[in-house]
Amino acid sequence: MADIDAVFKAYDIRGRTDTGELDEQLARKVGAAFASLFDGAAIAVGRDCRLSSPALAAALIEGVTSQGVDVLDIGQVATDVVYFVSGDRSAPGVMITASHNPGEYNGIKLCRAGAVPVGSDSGLDAIKDLVRAADLPVVGRGTVTQLDPIPGYLDHLFSIVDPASIGPLRVLVDGGNGMAGAVLGRVFDRLPAELIGLHLEPDGTFPNHPADPLQPENLVDLLEAVSTERPDLGVAFDGDADRAFFVDDLGVALAGSTTTALIARWFLARHPGASIVHNLITSRSVPEVIREAGGIPVRTRVGHSYIKRVMADTDAVFGGEHSGHYYFRDNYRADSGMLAMLVLLRLITEAGRPLSELRTEVERYVASGEVNIEVSDNGGALAAVAAAFAGHPIDRTDGITVDLGDRWFNLRPSNTEPFVRLNVEGPDREAVDSLVGRVRGIVLPS
Repeated sequence: MADIDAVFKAYDIRGRTDTGELDEQLARKVGAAFASLFDGAAIAVGRDCRLSSPALAAALIEGVTSQGVDVLDIGQVATDVVYFVSGDRSAPGVMITASHNPGEYNGIKLCRAGAVPVGSDSGLDAIKDLVRAADLPVVGRGTVTQLDPIPGYLDHLFSIVDPASIGPLRVLVDGGNGMAGAVLGRVFDRLPAELIGLHLEPDGTFPNHPADPLQPENLVDLLEAVSTERPDLGVAFDGDADRAFFVDDLGVALAGSTTTALIARWFLARHPGASIVHNLITSRSVPEVIREAGGIPVRTRVGHSYIKRVMADTDAVFGGEHSGHYYFRDNYRADSGMLAMLVLLRLITEAGRPLSELRTEVERYVASGEVNIEVSDNGGALAAVAAAFAGHPIDRTDGITVDLGDRWFNLRPSNTEPFVRLNVEGPDREAVDSLVGRVRGIVLPS
């Protein structure tokens, strides 16, 4: 069976399928454990387009039904569709996906009824313990019902963003051969906006480029197309379409912090005084913009299970992460790349100005972007950097965040890959590059 310790992460299950790190036996046991722990009339199960996803989904469904629990099989969908079904039907949900990871990876994302996240401290460790133990006895035989969730999902999206509020904009979308392409055409059928599609056909081999738009090399196709098509907005989705990255009308990519600040300001114009959640690696400009717009910034650690919990605790109307996850109170506090795109289109329409102008109002600092450094010992790398900067304030909420006055950095271990992730922000490019080099030199001494 799969390597249990290797695949259970902080807020999901993820591993390689080509090496047996994640296999059908483990998926079956996860399904049984999940069904035994969380009450629900039925569990919604969706999957992405990876070649291993149908078999893993079938095995997980077998495990769920072995506990006498019914399954709503919603087929090949984006992750935010699972969250919609979970919220709409008050049902637990499972998504078979490895998000932005290469095709040989796969994973399992879980949520309770109402799209409430399941993380290591909210049920995932209990599932891990059951998976490690002997097989759960069969207690019944649940049913499997096929469900097409897309009509309801579309109605839900457009109950939050009125399609009549979006103008005749031109939108260029790179689906990355992931799950966004499965629904984009039907979304734009209801809009006056024009869709210009790129790599929209779901294909689990990801033949054009990896479906990880956080990496600049995976935006090359989109940026080249923007230069010729001149759309009002460029969009790149990750593999399971819960994240979206945006490019302005001049072909310049927006950092996740810029998008977070713009959408936060838009929401605060409609919900004065509301709380907005942001994670600790977003730009300092994000809480500044939130305060200037009359809102309350709430800082949290990285990760969807943490963000959603804090949103519930604070009744935040919106939340954003630098990595391109955007969360909406009216979307069961779940993240949705599609909904973020629709809000931006409405924002651009209402402003009557191009995104290249709007972004300048919230961009105030220079950032490194996320720098991945491969290491064999995450804990040792963080300890070495903390020792080197011991004379400065260090926040250990998530990895280490070091405040150097006019610049700062966060270094934290990846939950899914053998990396530490470095984010630096400062007053100018020279200061940022210098600090990146200094931290890298400590992590990887010559």
